[in-house]
Amino acid sequence: MSDKHLSSQFDADLNAVSSKVLEMGGLVEAQIVAAMNALNEFDIGIADQVIAAEDRLNQMEVEIDEECSNIIARRQPTARDLRLVMAISKTITNLERAGDEAEKIAKRTKRLSEDGASRTINIAEIKLSGDMAVSILRRALDAFARLDTVAAAQIVRDDKAIDEEFRAFVRKLISYMTEDPRLISVGLDFLFIAKAIERIGDHAKNIAEFIIYVVKGTDVRHMGRDALEREALS
Repeated sequence: MSDKHLSSQFDADLNAVSSKVLEMGGLVEAQIVAAMNALNEFDIGIADQVIAAEDRLNQMEVEIDEECSNIIARRQPTARDLRLVMAISKTITNLERAGDEAEKIAKRTKRLSEDGASRTINIAEIKLSGDMAVSILRRALDAFARLDTVAAAQIVRDDKAIDEEFRAFVRKLISYMTEDPRLISVGLDFLFIAKAIERIGDHAKNIAEFIIYVVKGTDVRHMGRDALEREALS
């Protein structure tokens, strides 16, 4: 992931911590997939597995952050290497939060499974946005492994599609709840899930922005999409 250094141990440290980030990302991706499967089937057993696995993600975040601190203390990285270590620390925070969103989906699914009215609401947009969120996170991790700024810029653009699905579902929910007030409670649970999926997309977008920061040395977090793309492709 990084240029060769005079210190082969420095390279080994960076590669080891980067590999752990990708391992953590794989676990988060699996959590999101499982959470969506639980929702699609209203399967409490799968939902419970998602909730139980959250502790492991929290532990990995702490372990990787500690390794980043040790690398800074021992190796005193500069320039791109320092940006990479900082980006890793921020990336695992976003991964842990994406895992939190998967846990929220699982918890709301358990509530919905107990309410027969939940099956009367068409959640096509939620299912589609869930698939999109898994895809965009997977691609963000792949781009991170390759430090691919072109792929990162595409991820930032594609996050907009998840936002659009979220807004479409909100409009549909409002219609459902207006026509039948008895669906308000269920509707709010689905709204909570849709928002969690949208946030997963946001976390993937954040990771993509960190990639551009590592490679280009520019903080693009608050740039517009067009300006960000120009920076990534320059």
